[in-house]
Amino acid sequence: MSVHLHWFLPTGGDGRTLVDRHAYTDGGIRRDRITPVSGVRAPDIEYLAQIAKAAEQLGFEAVLTPTGTWCEDAWLTTVALTQVTERLKFLVAFRPGVISPVLAAQMAATYQRISRGRLLLNVVTGGDSTEQKRFGDHLGHDRRYSRTDEFLQIVRGVWGGRPFDFQGEHYQVEGGLTALPPDPLLQIFFGGSSAAAGPVAARNVDVYLTWGEPPEEVKQKIDWIRGLAEKEGRTVRFGIRLHTISRDSSKEAWATAGRLLDDLDPETVAAAQQALGKSESVGQQRMLALHGGSRDKLEISPNLWAGVGLVRGGAGTALVGSHAEVADRIEEYHSLGIEHFVLSGYPHLEEAYWFGEGVRPELAARGLLDAGPAPLDGVPAANGRPASAPGGAPLLIAGGR
Repeated sequence: MSVHLHWFLPTGGDGRTLVDRHAYTDGGIRRDRITPVSGVRAPDIEYLAQIAKAAEQLGFEAVLTPTGTWCEDAWLTTVALTQVTERLKFLVAFRPGVISPVLAAQMAATYQRISRGRLLLNVVTGGDSTEQKRFGDHLGHDRRYSRTDEFLQIVRGVWGGRPFDFQGEHYQVEGGLTALPPDPLLQIFFGGSSAAAGPVAARNVDVYLTWGEPPEEVKQKIDWIRGLAEKEGRTVRFGIRLHTISRDSSKEAWATAGRLLDDLDPETVAAAQQALGKSESVGQQRMLALHGGSRDKLEISPNLWAGVGLVRGGAGTALVGSHAEVADRIEEYHSLGIEHFVLSGYPHLEEAYWFGEGVRPELAARGLLDAGPAPLDGVPAANGRPASAPGGAPLLIAGGR
């Protein structure tokens, strides 16, 4: 079992701090306030293309693109980026409750043909009622997972190549089909830590994603999902979502983490913790429990830092250390059964280079990477800093900090 490395596409904006990185001040709720925030990199297509090209150059297999009212649409953004990349795949996040399952199946099949097989799907059931209501979705937490279960059954049924009928609580479909099924059939990624989420994963998905918890807690999740899948007569693979801060030395990496922490004033942390504490997501509550809102003892496991989760929802932990130490932790998670590593860092362009040029060779030397296409040739690193874009173009764009 090889390690599959993926990066993140910050379609809500990027920056050098953990706060104010989103390009839209209020998630786009009030149209008169949809203006770039000073000091962040707006998610314009030119900047996103830089990240996508860097990820491809550095040997990442895919990039995860988020979904929500606070970011650009994942489908439209990524299909545009397929035109400026050659082999990079796109892990497109989408919400089952806001789109017809038959239409989603059709969109995925079309995307797969346009991109020549470069689509992966990340199903986001949604753990925040406030965000769901912005999309017009008023179902409660457990019923959203019940709907996702039906949604994925229909998607797979429609991809079967024959008219598909389905009668359920949430959907009734008669003769659903796509003009042409996707070829190759794409992988479905899914995450959820609640009791309602487990059976959905076991019955429907290819890869179960967890956020970056300590190894012993990740193992418990793997055992849980694996046991449920076995009862369904299925096999599920596993992935993990983490941030990374990898440097030539451990001291440099932890200094970078310290700088990110220094940017967070107590009021900002308190406000973020109060907002995140209202989430219905069991996974989010598990993230919050790792640090309890405190700056003390944020290294919750060797090289696993929970500082990101003080202000960021979702994935709240980072692998911090030298390139070898970060590779050690990836190897440890891999030994538990984790195959897919979906990674990110602030800013995403520079951190892609730190990881790709530092950690990836370590993993390759340990025989953990598939002998697939090597990273594309580019300008080598110099003076201990990440390499510039191919052809000597500047690494950073105007408007960032």
